[in-house]
Amino acid sequence: MQNNLTRNTLAVVCIFALLALSIWVLKPFLAATVWAGMIVVATWPTLILLERLFGGRRGPAVAVMTLAMLLLLVMPLWWAVSTIVKNSDDIIQVSSHLAAGGLPAAPEWLKTTPLVGEKLATAWADLVAGGAEGLTEHVAPYATQTGRWIFSQFGGLGGLLVQFLLVILIAAILYASGEDAAILLKKIGYRLGSARGEKVMILAGQAIRGVALGVGVTAVAQTTLGGLGLVVAGVPFAGVLSAAMLMLCIAQAGPMLVLLPVVGWMYWQGDHTWATVLLIWSLMVASLDNILRPMLIRRGADLPLLLILVGVLGGLLTFGLIGIFVGPVTLAVTYTLMQSWLEEGEHA
Repeated sequence: MQNNLTRNTLAVVCIFALLALSIWVLKPFLAATVWAGMIVVATWPTLILLERLFGGRRGPAVAVMTLAMLLLLVMPLWWAVSTIVKNSDDIIQVSSHLAAGGLPAAPEWLKTTPLVGEKLATAWADLVAGGAEGLTEHVAPYATQTGRWIFSQFGGLGGLLVQFLLVILIAAILYASGEDAAILLKKIGYRLGSARGEKVMILAGQAIRGVALGVGVTAVAQTTLGGLGLVVAGVPFAGVLSAAMLMLCIAQAGPMLVLLPVVGWMYWQGDHTWATVLLIWSLMVASLDNILRPMLIRRGADLPLLLILVGVLGGLLTFGLIGIFVGPVTLAVTYTLMQSWLEEGEHA
């Protein structure tokens, strides 16, 4: 009995040590593998459709999907980051000028704004009274935290490009042999929990597809429409603002963090007509969060919408950008297991 206990304990320790060593070896590729897996799961129906169009040949379909991922996914993100870096000198110059001179007095229209006008005017007056040092004191903590978060998520541009290339390469491999990976995951799920475990694996894929559709398509749509509004309104640095808008939309912060300050700046400049037009357009763009995203998420996964949205936001705050997918998948699996457990209790 003592020998069996010792042998089983050593076997468990060896298994955990082997798993830990494997994760350690694969750690440089884990982030790219997770992103590639999410993308492949979300776009797998499109690959199957292309394969049918090419007469059942997988190679051309994989080539088209890889090229499309390069053009539609990697290039916009790379453009967003590189645009901000390219115009960083102008952004720093404007920020330095604002910090040196402080804020001007609040405009009259701000004081007459319904509901929040007086509070905003009072806050503005406090910033003006503090001068340049007061403005820097208020803004610096938020700017520092935002900068640290952005660099922690993306790192340097060289590292970002390497990660993008790894995502494309791994995704191409998964496109070519996706069925084998899916069968392996189903077998693992079945071994862990029989039919329920296999169902959980399928549900995880559906949740990933739903979140990818809801978050990705909505972010691109809002950025495109918001950027179009900036260009039509004649706002300077429309490319930089659109790049920032894309990153904020992917991070679930929404486009209004970019559009509302622009609208306020246009009112300040006296261009009330275009400012009003852009304000109305911005409200319409922001409303896509409540229309397009829920519809796309529900198409991918038949789960409570609140569960998915809480998973997206909670995962983002906890794990960073990759948490956009990790959060809802974790909550979806937990929710399904709990529902199955409650149903078994009712039958009993």
